[in-house]
Amino acid sequence: MNSKVISVNINKNKGEIKYPQDSITLKENFGVIGDGHAGTWHKQVSLVDKSSYLKMESIENTKFKYGSFAENITTENIILYELKIGTLIYINETILEVTQIGKKIHPTNFKTMLPKEGIFARVIKGGIIKPGDIITIK
Repeated sequence: MNSKVISVNINKNKGEIKYPQDSITLKENFGVIGDGHAGTWHKQVSLVDKSSYLKMESIENTKFKYGSFAENITTENIILYELKIGTLIYINETILEVTQIGKKIHPTNFKTMLPKEGIFARVIKGGIIKPGDIITIK
């Protein structure tokens, strides 16, 4: 089964859900152009897999739109939280390096799987990412 991108999402504000886009542009050592979490730190890009959405939908008995967990990239067929720090994620010409698994839970006004099953990465090499792009893990 191929791992792929199923949604790319941004929000200019931190601490809020993100909204699906046709594509996102990643800048080396900065993050997603136009997103509130971009900057020169270790959590430039956030990723959550579709399986986390399915778990939350089962618990809450409701559907969530991609980006609802405040992730920049929604993936399919990757158990993200099992990756190791330093793992490289290749999407087109873009290269991401996993920097953190999960995060401290902060009060939010929305449900999210990011604290338990999401990951964070920094951009090693920038480029454009869109839904349907194939993901390679090394």
